Amino acid sequence: MHFSRRSALRAGSLGMLGLSLPKLFAAEQSAKKLPMRAKSVIFLYQFGGPSHVDTFDMKPDAPDGIRSKFAQIDTSVPGLRICEHLPEMAKVMDKVTLVRTVHHNMKNHNSAAYHALTGFAPPVDDIRLKDSIELAPAYGSVVDHVASGSSSLPTFVALPTVMRDGSVTPGQHASFLGKRHDPLLINSDPNASDFKLPELSLPANLSTDRLHNRRAMQRLVNEQSQLLEFSATARGLDEYYDRALTMLGSTQVRDAFDLSREPTKLRDQYGRTTYGQSCLLARRLVEAGVRFINVYFDESIGGQNTKSGGWDTHGFNDTRMYPILKGRHLPLTDQTLPVLIRDLQERGLLDSTLIVWMGEFGRTPKINANISRDHWPSCYTVLLAGGGVQRGYIHGVSDKNGAYPDRDPVPLGDLAATMFAAMGIDPQTELRDKLNRPLPVATGKIVSRVFS
Repeated sequence: MHFSRRSALRAGSLGMLGLSLPKLFAAEQSAKKLPMRAKSVIFLYQFGGPSHVDTFDMKPDAPDGIRSKFAQIDTSVPGLRICEHLPEMAKVMDKVTLVRTVHHNMKNHNSAAYHALTGFAPPVDDIRLKDSIELAPAYGSVVDHVASGSSSLPTFVALPTVMRDGSVTPGQHASFLGKRHDPLLINSDPNASDFKLPELSLPANLSTDRLHNRRAMQRLVNEQSQLLEFSATARGLDEYYDRALTMLGSTQVRDAFDLSREPTKLRDQYGRTTYGQSCLLARRLVEAGVRFINVYFDESIGGQNTKSGGWDTHGFNDTRMYPILKGRHLPLTDQTLPVLIRDLQERGLLDSTLIVWMGEFGRTPKINANISRDHWPSCYTVLLAGGGVQRGYIHGVSDKNGAYPDRDPVPLGDLAATMFAAMGIDPQTELRDKLNRPLPVATGKIVSRVFS
């Protein structure tokens, strides 16, 4: 059993108080026994940053120039009103927790996204923040490291793209944990008529047995050259390839990714869009036993395109923010998210599956000269559903304009700790970085009141 230097120091300082080393061992072990509320997490990442004051934390009494151009509608929770362009979401708000006071200090997309995807603040708040092996791992990679699932199934799947804001956005892979804990990346469109997984498809002239034989030969060559002895990266790749081979031979894995098994009616309900079919695929992966699934709303933050892109609507530099919200972002959310919640509920999977819907920040309460809103990490809303969280619950209160937390602030690290706790993982579980320094899987505290 590993006993950290920090624990040894604690033992030395507390010995005079009667807490012996064996007792300290027992205390630390018992602290790590958390109830597993969520077997799986579906992490719906809204790249670009949705406006909280135009969706789930509207301020109708705020002055002109702050309040939304949209009206509010009633929901299935008495007294809770949300955006008029989310009528289907309004019907399922009794199954949802809204955390309205999430906050951090990162104002640029790549740095804020890295914080949101890992729970760790980056060393600098810079739009040029580059992906690096020194940065923290993705949530799903941590889960694969400390609580992996079935040997034939991947623990962590990410789809349907790699996100970029100029350069690749950090926080999407295993980083210093090693490539063996990288996600299985589905970099193709689940909505395409010819959707399939090249990673799980063999050439017609290559059987699984022949592939295993080739792999054995490759491993022998690696051992002969002593490559594996000197290169941790090569060891990680070797383990990654071995895992891929296991998946190639697994009927369970192939079936889980086969969307053609879903009824046409249900596929239509999710929406014949890349995002809609990605969410449906995420549900299939939960059923199969995959523990963590990242679904990215789009590969980019958004910009000068009304047909694609994320929630960074001020990129238009004109008055089209509200039209694109009304015409694309909100309808896409309103079709897909409530269907996913209902589908999991009807299959008896919602209680054991945590849905997390969030972006890297919110938008400024003040509307700018282009009738749009800018980046705002000081207070925004995250939606949770299933996985043991309360239903029809609002945690935290923002101020009258939605600018800052007024009550029960939730730092982003607290949200990460809460998500791990839902999966039965103690946020203080120790990781080791590239320099072998200990760090916890999450830096914050569990927001226990969100749990039922």
